[in-house]
Amino acid sequence: MRFLTPRLSQLPKTTRATATPAQLSSSFTLFLNAFLQMIRFDYFLCHGSFSKLHEAVHNCPLGTASADADAVQRIVAAVDYATICYWKPVLCLQHSAVTACLLKRFGIPAELVIGAQLQPFKAHAWVEVGGRVVNDKPYVPEIYKVLDRC
Repeated sequence: MRFLTPRLSQLPKTTRATATPAQLSSSFTLFLNAFLQMIRFDYFLCHGSFSKLHEAVHNCPLGTASADADAVQRIVAAVDYATICYWKPVLCLQHSAVTACLLKRFGIPAELVIGAQLQPFKAHAWVEVGGRVVNDKPYVPEIYKVLDRC
């Protein structure tokens, strides 16, 4: 499990100078939470229960934890790492549902957004915080018509 713990040299320059052991372990905790949530949402999708996934994200309580300035970035990075380590391909819906729930848990009002385009038909999911896309390219809302927000 040594490969899962972030090395100080791999942290962004802004974090490197002030990183403490507690922050490093919290990065691992975020990764572990993201990985477990990924398993949970994968279970819903494997059993054809989009409604349960949607309900879980919609009913995810907004935490009271005060988030620091780079909390969104750290949570998105933890979900990205969990996606890389997951044993099978992760769909954008699963990735975005995990991201939205973790952000909400840490007191950040995030929305899971599901959109589609008609020609050629494609569907996509992403997460927005305050109307800004946080886990995808910023122009994604221009490509897809929004079908649902939760």
